[in-house]
Amino acid sequence: MPLKTLFLNPPSFENFDGGASSRWPATREIESYWYPVWLTYPAGMLEGSRLLDAPPHHVSAEDTIKICKDYEFLVLFTSTVGWEGDQRLAEAIKAANPSIRIAFVGPPVTTSPDKALNECSVLDFICRREFDYSVVEYANGKPLNEILGISYKQDGKVVHNPDRPQVENLDAMPWATKIYKRDVDVTKYNVPFLLHPYIALYSTRGCPAQCTFCLWPQTLSGHAWRKRSADDVAAELKWAKENFPHVKEFFFDDDTFNIQKARTIELCEKLKPLNLTWSCTSRVTTDRETLKAMKDAGCRLLIVGFESGDPQILKNIKKGATVERARAFARDCHDLGLVIHGDFILGLPGETKESIQNTIKFAKSLDVETIQVSIAHAYPGTEFYEYARANGFIVNKAAMSDEGGHQMAHIEYPGLPTDYVLEMVHRFYDEYYFRPKAAARVIWKAIVNRDLPRLYVEAKSFLKLRAQRNKMVKEARNRQQTEPSAPVGAGA
Repeated sequence: MPLKTLFLNPPSFENFDGGASSRWPATREIESYWYPVWLTYPAGMLEGSRLLDAPPHHVSAEDTIKICKDYEFLVLFTSTVGWEGDQRLAEAIKAANPSIRIAFVGPPVTTSPDKALNECSVLDFICRREFDYSVVEYANGKPLNEILGISYKQDGKVVHNPDRPQVENLDAMPWATKIYKRDVDVTKYNVPFLLHPYIALYSTRGCPAQCTFCLWPQTLSGHAWRKRSADDVAAELKWAKENFPHVKEFFFDDDTFNIQKARTIELCEKLKPLNLTWSCTSRVTTDRETLKAMKDAGCRLLIVGFESGDPQILKNIKKGATVERARAFARDCHDLGLVIHGDFILGLPGETKESIQNTIKFAKSLDVETIQVSIAHAYPGTEFYEYARANGFIVNKAAMSDEGGHQMAHIEYPGLPTDYVLEMVHRFYDEYYFRPKAAARVIWKAIVNRDLPRLYVEAKSFLKLRAQRNKMVKEARNRQQTEPSAPVGAGA
């Protein structure tokens, strides 16, 4: 028998969506949670293991420590924002169960393995990048010095084993949905623009795009795009539909779902007979023929990273897309009846007060159903971080979150104060959603989907955070008279 293993997406800030579940770890404007898909694969390979996703199930740190007393090996997926709390939690777990072995996985330990091992003495090892087989091999008794892709301390010195090749045969991996059936309550997962309850899974790994700010392709999944066979994906969804009859929507949470036209159309042909409602990520470079095949196969919604309405900023971040192409893509989606959730980021390289206004105008011209506006975060390990660090743009002592896990503005360019960027985040939301057309559309959809109670809760949460943001801006501006780089907080 392998070591009795607990795979943990740890408890952190209240309503924190991070670690194994989110590319952009933070406490949201509206309580929402993605699935810890990364942890399901090794969990499915180890008999007697359990996946504990603490945040959506509201499992406290105290309860987590008690649960860990029954396990021999802990695999914890950490995040840059949650690192300090995760370290303290690991120390408490070790104190309560001295014999437990502990491994950390995730971007922070990939980018700074020496720092992680030197700061957290209870770690037996960390995994760099993809960790599926590394932790499984350890649980099955393989010595540390024979396991690829890990780092550990030996005689007080950090040892880095050779890198592990990326997983190529994704069809050989367990199905994430079977681990959901075993270990989680799918009704606990909520994303405001997806139908509830929903289930998320991957059909690919990696992203060939070179966006300078994007965390996972640069620190975890890599740029090499690998795909599951269409038959394997369809078989999993058929099984999931039968085993989760109450689930209203399936979401492909791939870094880039439809980047290859032929594969997307092939998969759609397999999905169409299943009569599913599904959604996915998308780039604006997807052509109309592919979008139509997706719609015909049951696709309802696309999450699209428009990021900015400024052409130069799109070039600066190596987005590989243009404003004109984004407009054409949105027109095709509207015409085909595909819903768009648009993501925008304020504070990317080259941002000015004028470019922010251009992005707000651009978003309103696209008129997508829902939006998310984030403040640019320079995560260690990304090209954006190196750019910001080299040019001295990182302020607020590089703090990335406040005491509640909300984003803190930590990038400041000449002529663009952090408090102004924060103010523009909620100005962006106000100008977008308080248009009669946009407000009516949100309400009507809630009525059609019988989600009015959900809309009420979400609107109340958003307005509460909006008021907090306004207060933060005022306080920051008052402090700036004596402290020019006073911290400013923001939701993600």
